[in-house]
Order: sequence, then structure tokens, then C-alpha cells
Amino acid sequence: MPTNIVISDDIEVTQMEGEAIVALESAVIATGLPSPHNLTAAYRCQAAIRLQGAKPATIAIIGGIAKVGCTTEEIDELGIRDDIVKTNLSNLSAIMSQGRWGATTVSTTMHLAALAKISVFSTGGIGGVHRDAEKSFDISSDLMALAKYPLIVVCAGAKSILDLPRTVEVLETLGIPLIGYRTDELPAFYSRTSGIKLDIIASEPSDVARIAKEHWNLGFKSGLLVVVPLPEAQEIPAQEMEIFYQIAMAEAEREKIHGRAVTPFLLSKMEALTNGRSVTTNMALLENNARVAGAIAVALAQQLK
Repeated sequence: MPTNIVISDDIEVTQMEGEAIVALESAVIATGLPSPHNLTAAYRCQAAIRLQGAKPATIAIIGGIAKVGCTTEEIDELGIRDDIVKTNLSNLSAIMSQGRWGATTVSTTMHLAALAKISVFSTGGIGGVHRDAEKSFDISSDLMALAKYPLIVVCAGAKSILDLPRTVEVLETLGIPLIGYRTDELPAFYSRTSGIKLDIIASEPSDVARIAKEHWNLGFKSGLLVVVPLPEAQEIPAQEMEIFYQIAMAEAEREKIHGRAVTPFLLSKMEALTNGRSVTTNMALLENNARVAGAIAVALAQQLK
């Protein structure tokens, strides 16, 4: 392990004992949710994982050090500092070499979790193929990370602002198992349904663990994507979200917002257009994903013993 990647003592002990661990990203804390919802969500996710019998490991860049298993004090600071850089695979080395603080995205969290030999990661929703990608070539590095790192990634599907059919097509092309957890349809982040049917369905955490174990035993080095519908009471119907997306996208085009600035702009507009419902929904799906990920991590640890 490189000297600038540090695994916390409690995570290291948990690993030596062969017990379950779930990695958590830090971008949602620093840039994904407004204060104080960001820290509330962070600690609810940790609690949900612990209730399943697993150990949460929040990953972030702390003063140039990649920390696997942040302390409460570090998480609190991630939630309030204004100099934290959203860290992807392309700027990770620069941020660390400059001694800065960084909030890890899905792909960066997967990279560091894989280095730390953690096999389960819980997040909100993955990135994917953007709409009109044939013009912009905008495809999230999350998909490449899934093809490269051997982790079970638990999420609420891809963000609804993306081109979901094309995202599923790329996942299939890359050979990434797409598993519906107690659903036969791809969830669309804020919404439980997308109209896209799934071929692989798992009813229990142990089912996911068996598929993952077999996947890696067959020599695959890629990850597996487990999609979990959020609780019905918190969902925003897909048709409603599509209207909000079209309004937000039209405004982005008027303001000439392009590239990596588009996604945060759209998510911010979604919050305004839904009168904050999107934030409540985001928090609910994060906690739900963490609960499922914790159960899967425990099942996997038991099968590997």
C-alpha cells in the first residue's frame, strides 16, 4: 500500500478478522447535498451499515492523504470546508501531490476501495451515458471504473438526467453484471421505475454474494452493479422528473453551461423545481442503498470464510 493511502485502525482490524466492510464516497458530503442534509445523510448511511453488522469506511482525501475510514471529525470538516475539490480519476494524483482536500466521486472511491481490498461500495446513483452523447462524447468514468475494479456497487440506478437505455447498453458491452435487487426493472434514481427490464434478479443479499463470488472465480476483474429501488413513499415519478429535467436543461442551454458543469447545474435546478423534494428523496435512497450494501457485505464475508 502506498504511504499516502492510509487505512484507519478499525477498518484494518475488521479486515484482518474477515468481517464485512462497506466503502462510502465523500463527494455526496462535500458537493452532493446542501448543509446540513449532507452530514445527516452521511451519518444515517453509516448507521444503516452498522445495523446490518458491517463496518462503514468513508473515503476522502485529507490534506493530500487518501483516507480509507474517515473519523467523525474528518467527516464533519468535509461537510463544512469550502476548499474541497471534487476528485475524479483524472485529478486524484494532482490533488494528493498538492496536499489538498478532495471529495471522492464514484470512480475514485472504487479505485481507492479496490486498493484497500474492500469489495462492497454503496453510493446514490452512478453516472452513465449522457443524453446527446453522440455530440458531446460525455460518458461518465463510473462505467469505466465498473469495468476495471472488482467491487459490488450498490446504487439506486443511474441518475435520471442520463440516457438510461444507452447506459445499460454500455454496461452490457463492458461485461458488467446488472443485478436488480428485488426488482425486475431498472430504477431511475429519484424514481422506482424506468421501463427498462432487467435479466438478473436477486431476492436476498446472499444471492448477490453468490453471483459476485462466481463472477470473480471465473476470472473477471470487473465490478457488479446492484440496483435498488428507493422506498415507494419517497419516490418522485419518472414522468414528473422528466418535465423538471426538460425545464432545467433548457435553462442550461440558455446559460451555455457545458461539460462537467452540466450535472451539478441540473441537480441544483431539480432541487429548486421540486421544492426540495429531490433532496429528501436523495437522502432516502442513500440510506436505503447503505442498508442493502451492509447486508450484502455481511453475506459476502460469510461466503468467503
